[in-house]
Amino acid sequence: MEPYLYWILTAIALVVVELLSGTFYLLILGVAASAGAMLAWIGVSFPVQAIAATAVAVVGVVLVHAHHVRTRACAPGGNAIDVGQRVTIDSWINESEGLARVTYRGTVWDAKVIGERGAATSYYIRGVDGSTLRIAAAQA
Repeated sequence: MEPYLYWILTAIALVVVELLSGTFYLLILGVAASAGAMLAWIGVSFPVQAIAATAVAVVGVVLVHAHHVRTRACAPGGNAIDVGQRVTIDSWINESEGLARVTYRGTVWDAKVIGERGAATSYYIRGVDGSTLRIAAAQA
């Protein structure tokens, strides 16, 4: 089998796995493998193919990582559709530390109360830390 076919099969496999993960990093590696395939098709030696594919991969991964960091910095505290939504406390896990259980979107969530824990009945989501909602009595 021709060397460029190995590169193309590798690129296809990486793109297929990327479709399952959704991170864009494997897509960049698929593009890098395609660059290696192109160089193999025009007859460039394997070390040059590998160096070019590596260079494309490194530049692409750095750009994707910078984009991920930039977009996370623009939206601190979680998903924008959750912020500002109203929840009520179902039960307290540890009231002195402000840890509670709330029902949100049909699921029970852990919540950390920010600020006052008075006699409020409604709380508003301020952010999301993993699977824990950050909630406060006053709407942001």
